Amino acid sequence: MNLPNKLTLSRVIMIPFFVLFFYVGFTAHFFVALAVFAVASLTDLFDGKIARKYGLVTNLGKFLDPIADKVLVASAFIVLLTVPQIFILFAGEWALIAAGCGVAVILAREIIISGFRMVAAGENLVIAADKFGKYKTVFQDASIVVLLISAGLIELALESTSEALYTAAQTVNIIGLILFAVAIVLTVLSGINYIVKNIQVLKK
Repeated sequence: MNLPNKLTLSRVIMIPFFVLFFYVGFTAHFFVALAVFAVASLTDLFDGKIARKYGLVTNLGKFLDPIADKVLVASAFIVLLTVPQIFILFAGEWALIAAGCGVAVILAREIIISGFRMVAAGENLVIAADKFGKYKTVFQDASIVVLLISAGLIELALESTSEALYTAAQTVNIIGLILFAVAIVLTVLSGINYIVKNIQVLKK
């Protein structure tokens, strides 16, 4: 197994550890989960670059890389939904409902586009990622990172009497929710753009 595939496989292996640290109840566990997510995301940045630069692209990598990406992001959004205060503490209950709908949209988009890719592969067609898809990925990852920081700060703020810490938690939380909202919009736009550009796949 070459280096890019090892990096991709390590991302898969890190997913259960991310979930574990997210839930294990010790001080700053959200920040440990954040560190695991950040490292896993960095492997996604490097595995493709190394594979293309050194001619190490393999069928295993083509298969495993997008799956690892989708499972990592989906796992992060799903576990974030299980901690309601991340969404409702400062924004209200409507934010949790909206977040649930947003995560459903993200998951639906990935399932639909994966279906398109499978059909295209059967027709020996290669569908390249577009700029909307790349922006979507950036904002999804950024929103997860900021919401994880927010979760850690909220937990610390609720355990302390520091007004400054509470204010910091609120500020970071709002930024995270804004990034999440942008990620949802880009997810929808990239999905529509993807389907429109590749609709011929379904006409064959």
